[in-house]
Amino acid sequence: MDQHDRRTISREYFSRERLADHHFRSFNGFLDRGMQEVVDEKATIDTDIGDKEGEEPVWVELGDVRIVTPRVREADGSEELLYPQEARLRNITYAAPVFMEMAIVKGGEEEEERVVDQTETKVGQMPVMVGSNKCNIAGFNREELIDIGEDPADPGGYFLVNGSERVLMTSEDLAPNKILAEYDTKYGDEIQVAKTFSQRRGYRALVLVERNREGLLEISFPSVSGSVDFVTLVRALGLESDEEIVHRVSDDPEIVKFMLENLEAADVHSTEEAIETLGQRVAAGQGKNYQLKRANYVIDRYLLPHLHEEGVDDEEVRINKAFYLCRMAEACFELALNRRDSDDKDHYANKRLKVSGDLMRDLFRTALNKLARDVKYQLERANMRNRNLSVSTVVRSDVLTERLEHPLATGNWVGGRSGVSQLVDRTDFMGVLSHLRRLRSPLSRSQPHFEARDLHATQWGRICPSETPEGPNCGLVKNFAQAMELSQHVEDEKPLKRTLSEMGVEGVPGVTDDMPADD
Repeated sequence: MDQHDRRTISREYFSRERLADHHFRSFNGFLDRGMQEVVDEKATIDTDIGDKEGEEPVWVELGDVRIVTPRVREADGSEELLYPQEARLRNITYAAPVFMEMAIVKGGEEEEERVVDQTETKVGQMPVMVGSNKCNIAGFNREELIDIGEDPADPGGYFLVNGSERVLMTSEDLAPNKILAEYDTKYGDEIQVAKTFSQRRGYRALVLVERNREGLLEISFPSVSGSVDFVTLVRALGLESDEEIVHRVSDDPEIVKFMLENLEAADVHSTEEAIETLGQRVAAGQGKNYQLKRANYVIDRYLLPHLHEEGVDDEEVRINKAFYLCRMAEACFELALNRRDSDDKDHYANKRLKVSGDLMRDLFRTALNKLARDVKYQLERANMRNRNLSVSTVVRSDVLTERLEHPLATGNWVGGRSGVSQLVDRTDFMGVLSHLRRLRSPLSRSQPHFEARDLHATQWGRICPSETPEGPNCGLVKNFAQAMELSQHVEDEKPLKRTLSEMGVEGVPGVTDDMPADD
């Protein structure tokens, strides 16, 4: 291959579409699927109308959501197409209107449900990434871009908020829904811990199974102070007999011996007793009925939420949770018996990257919840004043717009993170490209974190070994390697699950006999 061929290949590979491609694909995926998925999760907005006797209940059903291309409303009320350069010069936000189908439904159990008002209404403005599918300059050639005053060499991949160019930093995070076994650093090698960050619909719950100095297993999870005995929790989830609990953890004689110690120390021997014990922990001092109700709510809502599946029976979900906890217990025992090494948190297989689309999805979810609360308030106020209930009067579009624009403008993201959105470094063209391909760790800059800052072998070919700042950010702010490509979204999990099932993997969730085979 001669020098000319190499240059041609290099120029083709490092085209403007390639260098910020991970941002474009992620944001386009959010617009195409992510927005609708968030709306489908919400599905309805419930109200307190109907709580009074004789009053018909009212709620709002959410339908399809769509976004058009960026527009600007002029002083005379007309709406014109907006281009990025105009947004920069006029110090306005490059944003597109978002429309959603909404229906106000009235009726109860006795009366037939009826739609009071149904329409597609504008719910707000969504900032649009320059160069994405919904950008007004998408698909323009070099001459067309020059004609409208745009830079044909600009890579895009950033947002324009109040005239400022803001890029979303790709964020590193530990892989959710994955069991990681390690030693508790506070106590040296005496305590083994298996943990998983259970994540579903934006909610993230840390579940810990730890083996204490006495060799007994304890579980910690959100909304329960302290820790719960392993056997108690597993029995509350439906694994009642000693034999079944031991068998589900392991058939290995040494691990069985450890489990028998746990069973001997257990105070409860049935599912009913276990739920009562848990109820006394989560609702101390309350009535027995409330305690039972609260205990059931806590284990369904806060314990391993990622195992919830739509349309799956609650009992089946609880048994799956018990099996998962047994697998975590086995990981603790394997660590104690030196049968496995402690999991490396810095290994890139144990990490996931949140790109623009994932970050915007989190933001849109909180913005939609804020809009839903406002619609609920407006509906209840209109009903109290005996006004006609209509979608156009109860939706205030500035509520969603404000919740989407403000974090992009300041960098203060949902979940208490700061510095997520940053001003694009326009020192030179290479500075722009470097900024678009930067990623940041959530770890504190003020702590040493020596191992996290080190160059890890699994970063080879993925992370640049030399481009990192000096000082407190060293090793925590990194850059992608030049030829790195980021895989995003498994579009359809069914072929993968079918293949695993055919390879002999038992209990693959969602696999049925009528599932189409992999092409």
